[in-house]
Amino acid sequence: DCQDNPCGLARVPTRLEATGTPSGDARRLAGQSCVGGEAVVTLNIFLDSSALAKRYIQEPGSDRVEEILLGASSLGVSMICLSEVISALCRRRRDGRLLQQQYLRAKQALFEDLADSSIIGVTEPVTVRAVELLERWPLRSSDSLQVASAAEWSADLFVSADKRQCAAARGYGLQVEALPVG
Repeated sequence: DCQDNPCGLARVPTRLEATGTPSGDARRLAGQSCVGGEAVVTLNIFLDSSALAKRYIQEPGSDRVEEILLGASSLGVSMICLSEVISALCRRRRDGRLLQQQYLRAKQALFEDLADSSIIGVTEPVTVRAVELLERWPLRSSDSLQVASAAEWSADLFVSADKRQCAAARGYGLQVEALPVG
């Protein structure tokens, strides 16, 4: 309720855990392997900064991010994601939409989630892909790095709330889920 959550802080998870079983579209995207005679479904989800921020800031698409992560085997993010999500949290704190205590809880949850994630660095192959993307689509540099990171990581699903970034990711051959803008 509004008294408990006056500044729109999303439910802050304590750890990112893949506890659900992928269903429907998620199974179609996922790879399968066999471990001990049983089929194991893997679903590697890549969240760009706009999608990951919805995990800590309650806005349109926050519930969908949680649903997606429940079916994930692993989470991938770009190295630039940390600073971009912290920037979004700080902006809300400065605007008075996030209290200092809420900011600190969200920041801690972000660090915990990233500790359980694959963080894709800005390597030469990622940079080469980012340049290809910039030459083909009207993207900001940081957005091209995130799409390039997802492609380099071989993500099963790229999740973003940025329409241009989603269009470029689709054009680059990634499976995409577009979230509503917050």
